[in-house]
Amino acid sequence: MEAAPQVRHQDDDVARFAEMLAAMGTEPRLRIVQLLLTAHPVGMVVGEIQAETGIAPSTLSHHLEKLKSENLVRVTREGTFLRYQAHAEVLEELLSFLYSECCARTQTVRAENIVKLCR
Repeated sequence: MEAAPQVRHQDDDVARFAEMLAAMGTEPRLRIVQLLLTAHPVGMVVGEIQAETGIAPSTLSHHLEKLKSENLVRVTREGTFLRYQAHAEVLEELLSFLYSECCARTQTVRAENIVKLCR
């Protein structure tokens, strides 16, 4: 397997990725992202997310707003409904950052082990 190119991330990027990880750093938010990834690319309306997670509407709204503010999810209005989707491109950037730091640059984690997990 070819080694990924070594990438040095700017401090601004590191801060942005840290904020993303912090936003997903609670169990409910990580469950929401996981749920939206399973519904990708269609996404889910708020009522569907609430039914799946059992999170109270006001609390769910807070979690979705935090994920949206970190650009981890996108929202579109469909009449009176809000549809949320995982922002795949941003999640890909985050995963690329983690991969480049742990597998390519420092080789702390063997890249083959990550690829095995994804299959």
